Amino acid sequence: MKTLKIIFTLLTFAVLSISCSSDDDKAAPIVYNAENPLDLYLSGSGFSQKATDVKNSGIYEYGFSFKPTVTGKITSFFAKIPDANINLRITLWDVATKTVIKSETMNVSIANMPFEKTIVPIQLVKDKEYFLTVNSDDWIKRTKTDGSATTYPIVAGNITITGYAYISSTATESLFPTNASNNYYAGDTSFSFQQTE
Repeated sequence: MKTLKIIFTLLTFAVLSISCSSDDDKAAPIVYNAENPLDLYLSGSGFSQKATDVKNSGIYEYGFSFKPTVTGKITSFFAKIPDANINLRITLWDVATKTVIKSETMNVSIANMPFEKTIVPIQLVKDKEYFLTVNSDDWIKRTKTDGSATTYPIVAGNITITGYAYISSTATESLFPTNASNNYYAGDTSFSFQQTE
């Protein structure tokens, strides 16, 4: 009987050990930090050197194209412009098809103050090219001090900026930008990106 108790105790201990070790083997899911590529883009391009406010200068659709180097999601949009605009439209495009993935209207109620709008997450595919634009008649024109051009692509964390472009537009329509420029960036518009795998 004593032998049976010892065997039972050993078996119970073995089962508990296996159970505990299998619980330890289950890794918690990795949660990646969110990142905004704008500051790295501006410093990498040299466009952080000089900023000029441009107001009421005709309506344009303008912004930057990019590719995520990892699969992830956009969780919010950011905007800072030199004039208030309670209906600032920000649009995410599919570059290959030149179609709108998502448009959001943001209330930028104070000039030259950064605003963030949390959105329903938009899934982005690794190495697929996207374009983020804003529709406005105001922007911050960012250049190098000497006015020289930058070279694309520019790596900004897990986002690679592939270019900047603009197109004349109206307040009621979104047009895909086709006029590329590499000697300035009009902004400031960006997004929060979070890697998911």
